[in-house]
Amino acid sequence: MASRSSGIVAGLTVAALAAVGFLGYQASATAPAAPAQPPQAAASPSAGAVAPAPGPEKPAAVPADSGTGVRVVYSLGQKRVWLVGEDGREPRTFPVVPSTVHPKTGTYLVSSRSGAVTGSDGVPVEHVVRFANAEGVVVGFSARVDGGMPQPDPAKKTGGIRMSRADGDAMWPFATINSKIVVVP
Repeated sequence: MASRSSGIVAGLTVAALAAVGFLGYQASATAPAAPAQPPQAAASPSAGAVAPAPGPEKPAAVPADSGTGVRVVYSLGQKRVWLVGEDGREPRTFPVVPSTVHPKTGTYLVSSRSGAVTGSDGVPVEHVVRFANAEGVVVGFSARVDGGMPQPDPAKKTGGIRMSRADGDAMWPFATINSKIVVVP
């Protein structure tokens, strides 16, 4: 009787593993190849202003005073980020929506990361890369799960520098723990 019970358990285990494998395959087959793009100017008035328009066809040059080597460069004035990789590779650059609290210029290291959390503004975010503290607020990059990039409420102290979901997908594997972040004016 014991061998019959173990045979049934083994059969059920195989069936369960096959079902899980099929469901995993089905989920990956129906998932979009690229994340949803953030809404454009058609955003509702309550959603706030949209992100800065993309730059010209030629990407903005990496700021000269941003150091050397592999790094993330964040320009406060240009409201833009560059992912600067190995020498010879053109860096990826994209606009961001700054938080209401800004880090001082200088060099930082990525101190922590979270795949998905609720932002300091109460909005679900993903690809959170934290690197600084300013005015008692943790500052870092993140992408809203809903794809929006509205201006933050100026009455709230927030540290989330928002990027599009696609840019968050690029930032996530690039800016790992102890990666260099350079903040320039």
